[in-house]
Amino acid sequence: MTDLRIAIVGFGKIARDQHVGAIAATPGATLAAVASRNASLPDLPHFATIEELLEKGPPIDAVSLCTPPQVRRAQAATALAAGKHVMLEKPPGTGVAELDPLIAMAADARRTLFATWHSRYAPAVEPAREWLASRRIRSVHINWKEDVRVWHPGQAWIWEPGGLGVFDPGINALSILTRILPQPVFVTAAELAFPANCQAPIAANLNLTDIGGLPITAEFDFRQTGPQSWDILVETDQGRMTLSAGGRRMAVDGKAIADAPDQEYRELYQRFVKLAASGASDVDLAPLRLVADSFLLGKRTIVEPFVD
Repeated sequence: MTDLRIAIVGFGKIARDQHVGAIAATPGATLAAVASRNASLPDLPHFATIEELLEKGPPIDAVSLCTPPQVRRAQAATALAAGKHVMLEKPPGTGVAELDPLIAMAADARRTLFATWHSRYAPAVEPAREWLASRRIRSVHINWKEDVRVWHPGQAWIWEPGGLGVFDPGINALSILTRILPQPVFVTAAELAFPANCQAPIAANLNLTDIGGLPITAEFDFRQTGPQSWDILVETDQGRMTLSAGGRRMAVDGKAIADAPDQEYRELYQRFVKLAASGASDVDLAPLRLVADSFLLGKRTIVEPFVD
């Protein structure tokens, strides 16, 4: 079987830090080209736009869209119409309904559409899901706080409509939550803090629950300096389970259960290669729906302007 020839579209921080190395480490995958207005890789074909890539570029089988979410829908539609498999960085789009036409296009073309949630592939997430499956869960609290200036330096798109603001990292926590809990969850209330000069929130507090009334709270903040917090605490009838380091470590009552190096993006590309081999798709929109409902239900407050 020949390698899946992949082009990265949008070559910013996440593409450089994660996607290039992950593709290189994935059997059956090859990085064939880059499409980006402002960045390239040595010795690799480079094009300014996805349209130029598809018209003038080398033969490719798939594209990995690492552009801001505001432009991904149109780019995905262009790639699917050209017969390419499509990987979407998270979040998969700026809204929930815009994914429906892409899902239909992929099915009609027998091409893969893969909406990725990289945090679900953190090494302790599956052990946590399996451990919780046989316990009675009493409460859940998410503490997900990081420094936007470290992780998104100079990225003005994140503060524009569709950029999600603090939900860009927060959706990672929600992707883990919707994977490890045995029942679907939904938002019941939200408080969103918007900088006076931004169109997306810099902090958010959420209340969620499931059909059984499980109390779930979440605190997201883009203003944390120093040590970063990516933790999920679950109280059960058999102790407190803690997922920390973004899902890399799991402990029960302080005793380590799982702790392994991060290989999230390698596993994403392994999954993409397998999906593309059969033309199957994987588009779970549960985390994005929770974010959308947070905006619908959220009480908004205005805080100090954000200056990068």
